Amino acid sequence: MMNWNLLLESWPLFWHGTIVTIKIAYFSCLIGVILGTILALLQTSKVTLFEWIVKIYVTIIRGTPMIIQIFFMYYVLFNFVFPGHPPIYAAILAIGFNSAAYVSQVIRSGINSVNTGQLEAARVMGLTKTQTIRFVILPQAIRVALPALGNEFATLIKDSSLAAFIGVTELFMAGKDLITVTYDPLPSYIALGIIYLILTSIASLFVNVTERRMSTHVKD
Repeated sequence: MMNWNLLLESWPLFWHGTIVTIKIAYFSCLIGVILGTILALLQTSKVTLFEWIVKIYVTIIRGTPMIIQIFFMYYVLFNFVFPGHPPIYAAILAIGFNSAAYVSQVIRSGINSVNTGQLEAARVMGLTKTQTIRFVILPQAIRVALPALGNEFATLIKDSSLAAFIGVTELFMAGKDLITVTYDPLPSYIALGIIYLILTSIASLFVNVTERRMSTHVKD
């Protein structure tokens, strides 16, 4: 029989883990969107060198497990470049760089969906290439890619659990810490599943609301 009172008493532990999980997901998503957008622009720049660099990056990231990328970031790069820094920074960077590879392909599809007629109209109006990207291409590309970006954020919430393997006390690690005290894994795993479900559902709801507002704004 599950000890629900124990779970209620342990809510500060889960709360702290939840906050850390949200931080990892948020900053990783920020890195993923910014770097992913840059990679997408490079890949659609029609400069062969940039296209190959992005292809190699995406192939490496998508072809290797994220846990290996996190280990490499923490035990190799951080130990030499940023020794002594908390492991959460390594986790955020590794997960963010991983996300950037997937986001770049989503943004690239959004860029390719922009009508060429609008690009020609931008040139006729005298917009520079930078202005065309900023005011014509990216707003439409992001609007098209928004549902996929929302799914990516929900995925990052779950992927943040891998940070536990380098000692980050996020939500999953909080559950494991409770198990080491109680020797009863079932209540902790059920609580973890419920919290992750709530977090991903809120993220999906936020994206849906944002998408509807953007669609209404476009129609207006």
